[in-house]
Amino acid sequence: MSNGKFYVVGGEYADTSFAEIAHDAAEERYGPYSESEARMVWRALTGKTVDNALVRYRIRPEAELTDGSWYVVGGEYADTDFCTLAAGQKLESYGPYPRPEARAVWRALTGKTVDNAMVRYNIVTAETLEGLKRSAD
Repeated sequence: MSNGKFYVVGGEYADTSFAEIAHDAAEERYGPYSESEARMVWRALTGKTVDNALVRYRIRPEAELTDGSWYVVGGEYADTDFCTLAAGQKLESYGPYPRPEARAVWRALTGKTVDNAMVRYNIVTAETLEGLKRSAD
């Protein structure tokens, strides 16, 4: 179990894609908690709202909720180990974004490339991006 800080985030969403909070609603955020405390709060909240299919709560580490720099990186790889880019390909990098925007960009990119098993994108921090760029050179 992690010793970091965790939040329970969610509420009522516009639809079951759970991408946008419902009109006239605000995202709910509870915490910070230890991971085990966050699980108890999550369990209580989901138990109260189990009959509403538009309500969803998630446990998120504090790092995911900051407005830090998140990047979407990836591209076409040589094999399914996803370590070496395919011949003639360069590492694609998009961002920086706040975490929710990075997730939306990631969804759009993976949706466009879903039929190509050699393409992969990940959401990473600026520090991880720098390491990926060094190893790709």
